[in-house]
Amino acid sequence: MIHICYATHFCYDTVVLEKKTQSISSIIKLFIINYMNPISNWFCRIKKSIAAGYAVLFLLVASTPSLLAADLLQQTTDPQSTVFAQGANGAPLLLPSYWYLIMAALSLLVPAGFVLVSVSGLRAERAWDAAIGGLAAIGLTGFAYWSIGFGLHFGGIGLVHTLPELQGLVWEWSPFATDWGSGWGMAGLTGWFLSGVEITPLAYALFLAHLPWAMTAAALPIVALRGRAPALVTLLLALLIGGILYPLAGNWVQGGGWLSALGRNVALGHGFVDFAGAGTVHLLAGAFALAALIVWVPRLPRQTAAAAQLPPVQLPLLATVGAIFVLVGSMGWQWSNPLQVVRLSELGLMRGSVNLLLCAGGAALAPLLYAWFVTGRTDPMLGARGLAAGAVASMALGPFIAPGFAFFCGLFVGVTIPLVMFIADHTLRLDDATGVLHISVIPSLLGLLMAGLFADGRVGSGWQMVGIDSYLGIANQGVSGLFVADGFARDFPGQLQAQVMGVLALSLWGFVLGMILCAPLGLFFYGIERAANSKLLTSRSAAPAPPAGYDPNQAAGYAMGTDPANGSPVAPNLPQRPDDRFGDPRVEQRPQAGDPQRMPEPTNRPRRAVFTPRTGGSHES
Repeated sequence: MIHICYATHFCYDTVVLEKKTQSISSIIKLFIINYMNPISNWFCRIKKSIAAGYAVLFLLVASTPSLLAADLLQQTTDPQSTVFAQGANGAPLLLPSYWYLIMAALSLLVPAGFVLVSVSGLRAERAWDAAIGGLAAIGLTGFAYWSIGFGLHFGGIGLVHTLPELQGLVWEWSPFATDWGSGWGMAGLTGWFLSGVEITPLAYALFLAHLPWAMTAAALPIVALRGRAPALVTLLLALLIGGILYPLAGNWVQGGGWLSALGRNVALGHGFVDFAGAGTVHLLAGAFALAALIVWVPRLPRQTAAAAQLPPVQLPLLATVGAIFVLVGSMGWQWSNPLQVVRLSELGLMRGSVNLLLCAGGAALAPLLYAWFVTGRTDPMLGARGLAAGAVASMALGPFIAPGFAFFCGLFVGVTIPLVMFIADHTLRLDDATGVLHISVIPSLLGLLMAGLFADGRVGSGWQMVGIDSYLGIANQGVSGLFVADGFARDFPGQLQAQVMGVLALSLWGFVLGMILCAPLGLFFYGIERAANSKLLTSRSAAPAPPAGYDPNQAAGYAMGTDPANGSPVAPNLPQRPDDRFGDPRVEQRPQAGDPQRMPEPTNRPRRAVFTPRTGGSHES
């Protein structure tokens, strides 16, 4: 053993000290080649297995909500643990309370997704402001809807839905007398700060279901305005939208107000049907954003049709992820409202989910094909915005139409996206960089009108308390339009008229109130800006005038000289920069070449040994 160690030491001395054939770097390289390569090869062999494991884990996590939903629909639950115990056609659809909690949590992906899709087309500086504005709008809307919004929204819901859990929410304001009917309400008057004896588990479920709706309604116009309107204005508008604008519109539709009662009071179908807030959220927010974009300039410069280009894609990954968030969140968005699930059978639940996927997929394909034919390549932002627009349209269609019609409706919505983009940016010059008009306004409007045409009557029996036992002489007939399924009667033009009235009412409510709020605020802050600029100019012009004979050069110490020959002024005696090239006394003279004080140049440099790996020897240099 001693001889072996001595031999190893001798070899080490020979290699490192005498021959100098290897350096530290070469030793490290040899170590990596001999010992790390097997480890890296082993890692490469298992890398695919690790990736497959992560993919399986992701699929399991993603499929958990759907598996849980299927299990909840099959199991028999205790009525004491359910939020309600009433279903369509007298068949109770009992769901536990945590069903609505899970669906509400899933629907929170929708406002986050729309913020990502909107921000992805902005420049870097505007994207920063828009992202902050979206987060601020979500937070402020939560406070406003909790404090006063829920009371305005569902303060009188107990007058329409006779469930025991809603008997405390029976205060509703209406401008008409009771002779006109009981469904002409316009604002709830109880449930402030989500407190009181009238707040039951069902009331909490309604709050959780509609809070993401309010957040989305506020985030869409605020993100569009950031970078154009003052930040204080956007924060104030978020409070007003979440606390007043959206809750009042929601009261008219989901809260038992006058639009939902058109079927009971004036026999217009099942009243205005807005399954998942396409009108009360997207049409309303888009109309408000349109008014705000008109108020706050600047406009885009005029361009010819030949010079029009597709909008630049700043962050394509954000657009894609945001669109997927909207699609996944819309699944929970549609099934989080307990008052809607109570009137749907399992057919409605499943068909509504299929319609969502088909409509969103069709709307994503159309703009991708358009970009491919026009520019020769697909555009990720157009595809992402098409997917989000299709999800918006499906919120209006819901389970009331057949899946085939849902796909073709999505295709039609997708075709309108490039057209609306061109009109908004190049004809109206509104600079709709976030796409609120072609993502929210047009898809929601088309979806609401198509629901009045293609509803087939198979789903929605007793919707909005119309035709609970039978409708148009047919038992279990639901929401119907012009094209109905076999065995059901047409409800045309009554249902379409109700849809048109609802579209006009929500559009005018959003646009007119947007102009009423944005125009005075715009003028006010414009006046403040003009006053500040005027004060700055006045302070500059009010500076004291210099005295007579004032010479700024003389005041700075640069007096003008005089030529002694002719008395003409010469250049001022400006201080010169020290320059050693002309022997300036202010500069310490440096030793020059040949000066004995100058250090001699080295003539004999020490030679060093250079190792030559190819020959193994060394040479002198």
